[in-house]
Amino acid sequence: MEKYAVFGAGRIGTIHATNLAQHPHAQLAAVCDVDYACAERLAAKLDCKQVISEKIFTDQSITGVLICSATHTHADLIEQSVLAGKHVFCEKPVDLSLSRVRQCIARVTGSVSHVMVAFNRRFDPHFQQLQQRIMDNAIGAVELISIHSKDPAPPPLEYIRVSGGLFRDMAIHDLDMARHLLQEDIIAVNAQASCQVDPAIGAVGDVDTAIISLSTASGKLVQIANSRRTTYGYDQRIEVHGELGMLSTGNVVENMVTEYHTHGVTGALPMHFFLQRYASSYRTELDTFIKVVQGEEVPYPGLNDGLQALLLAEAAYLSWAEARTVNPQQLQPTGSQYATPNS
Repeated sequence: MEKYAVFGAGRIGTIHATNLAQHPHAQLAAVCDVDYACAERLAAKLDCKQVISEKIFTDQSITGVLICSATHTHADLIEQSVLAGKHVFCEKPVDLSLSRVRQCIARVTGSVSHVMVAFNRRFDPHFQQLQQRIMDNAIGAVELISIHSKDPAPPPLEYIRVSGGLFRDMAIHDLDMARHLLQEDIIAVNAQASCQVDPAIGAVGDVDTAIISLSTASGKLVQIANSRRTTYGYDQRIEVHGELGMLSTGNVVENMVTEYHTHGVTGALPMHFFLQRYASSYRTELDTFIKVVQGEEVPYPGLNDGLQALLLAEAAYLSWAEARTVNPQQLQPTGSQYATPNS
């Protein structure tokens, strides 16, 4: 049974570490975080060691690592882990800079270590069925995709300041899903955005409401709607229109009970947040990574998927900031064109 270590003991690191500790074919050996007290608490809870990063790199018994730390550490940890002969599972994004992501890819290409990027929505069972039916030609050629992705409330302002902004932090999941469903290169990105939820978000240079339009060379179109506020829960829906019909996935609700009366019909609200909505997809993507380590699966999505999603996010920023349509394939590897939201 292979041993694994987790970098990052925050919210997402806790999710992955807990799933690792419960996995029948993996052993959680260590947790590492710059916040030693936080790492110590998680390690004690999950019966593993709290160690510094150097001990993970030099421990030959650790086969794979999960990088769930702050975004600015991802690329460095990928390179160090691969150099140490570890297989890598990294949370998105690889970095906020296009040039740094390209540099990271160049440095680890050709290694025997596998690197998988955690776009967990690809592993949601509902979205997987949707994608499979597209591949099975259930609706013929895809013509139009609509993606709705809205959070119940904004994250703390401290997070927004370092997140890279809505396009790189939130919409990047939907941009990756668009690529995944289309299976074609996107050649045009047009974004409109505003700050309607909280003026403090606008004050640090970010937006909280956005519409992103994408198109491919063959004419396929995608419309993505993002908002940092809903009054009814975590809104996650996809609709795919094709030449022979339509596929759609609705929200996953808190329960399946519907109440009928003479005055109307009521049902449950959507699950409140991503921790509940995507709980199964976090387990499935971890299981996939473990199979990658065992040689049973290929590392997908990989580093290039991380790069392509960031290209789309960067194109969306350019489109919004300059009020023009942007071809993401023409972006130069010079890093972010616009600054990360900050105070």
